[in-house]
Amino acid sequence: MTKDYKELTASISGNIGELRKSIPDVMKGFSAMAGAATADGALDKKTKEFIAMGIGVAARCDGCIGFHSQALAKLGATDEEFNEVLAMAIYMGGGPSLMYAADALDAFKQAKEK
Repeated sequence: MTKDYKELTASISGNIGELRKSIPDVMKGFSAMAGAATADGALDKKTKEFIAMGIGVAARCDGCIGFHSQALAKLGATDEEFNEVLAMAIYMGGGPSLMYAADALDAFKQAKEK
């Protein structure tokens, strides 16, 4: 069964919108942290997104895989770069990470489709 990551992230985004209304202070804090963490610094945004993808695979987070695949596609990540990140996630996380790396590859392919 193939997951539709565009549909998954759209659904999550809608729920996040509801959370922004019901717990605005928490969501503002999370958004501020996300902005600070992803800002260019010693590491560029693409490198930081690769780290996030590796963590998303290792943590088995479908939403993380969907959103970070979309970000990496927009940032011009190559298939080779993406696959090397998956290799590291598999190495660090073993069999369960292999299963989610396969899903992440599908998510990245979906994200690159226009």
